[in-house]
Amino acid sequence: MSDTKVNPYVALAIGVITVSTSAILVKVSSAPSGVIAFYRLFFSVLFMLPLFLIKYVPELRLITRRDWFCSVIAGVFLAFHFILWFESLNYTSVASSTVLVTLQPLFAFAGTYFFFKEKFTWKAILSGLLAIGGSVIISWGDFKISGSALFGDILALIACALVTAYLMFGQTVRKRMSLITYTFVVYSISTVTLLFYVLIVQEPLLPYETNDWVYFILLALIPTLLGHTLFNWSLKWLSTSTISMAILFEPVGAAILAYYLLQETVVWTQVLGGAIVMGGISLFLLDERRIHLRKLKKKTTISG
Repeated sequence: MSDTKVNPYVALAIGVITVSTSAILVKVSSAPSGVIAFYRLFFSVLFMLPLFLIKYVPELRLITRRDWFCSVIAGVFLAFHFILWFESLNYTSVASSTVLVTLQPLFAFAGTYFFFKEKFTWKAILSGLLAIGGSVIISWGDFKISGSALFGDILALIACALVTAYLMFGQTVRKRMSLITYTFVVYSISTVTLLFYVLIVQEPLLPYETNDWVYFILLALIPTLLGHTLFNWSLKWLSTSTISMAILFEPVGAAILAYYLLQETVVWTQVLGGAIVMGGISLFLLDERRIHLRKLKKKTTISG
């Protein structure tokens, strides 16, 4: 870390805080979910456009047909992830929604098991059962509050599955493309997808109050461009598992912000279920890191 003036752990902490504002900004906006998602990505692409045009346009020639196909699929999945997650916030609390979206590592593990035949370890099974148990506790508590809260929880879980699919389709393309080019391409595809969506379901793109336009721009700048950029920057100095563990604090930050800014109360089932979910995912990520280090050590030994 001696070659950086900024402590990567500080950058990571700022990244978690900025990403935690996403659910709050969606919650306070009066616009429909599809419109919020559209403008969030539209303004993100707009802010990235000058840098992309100046430096990264030539890289488009290197994108293969297969990469374009995977990028389109990833962009569509990302678009519907935002639609369903934002919609879930209309029915359930910030705390429940953000906790359930953090189940993404388990969806990813299930995907690699079914599509790439990766084996389960007993710790992965235990962590999965813990996280599922925690989500059941959250959903049970929300069902006692209202049926609509449970519906919001289901939307958040589907949104989590969609963002996992987005990452799985995008990860191979990302290895052959710069971060800026990949992000610009996928966000542009998502923006077009969301535009078609809002036109089909007839959600109005105009007019909106000044406050809503401020929220749209803040969503693009703070959680999208700043938050995720800090995560990607931190990857140079910190491990993926460290960053994944840090992202688990997003629901905590979002719940605290919702408590103070939106006066949302947090019930005991959300606290207990959330703690179990994050504990299960923490166990899963630590086990993944142990397996990765073991494989790396074995490869080094063989090559040596």
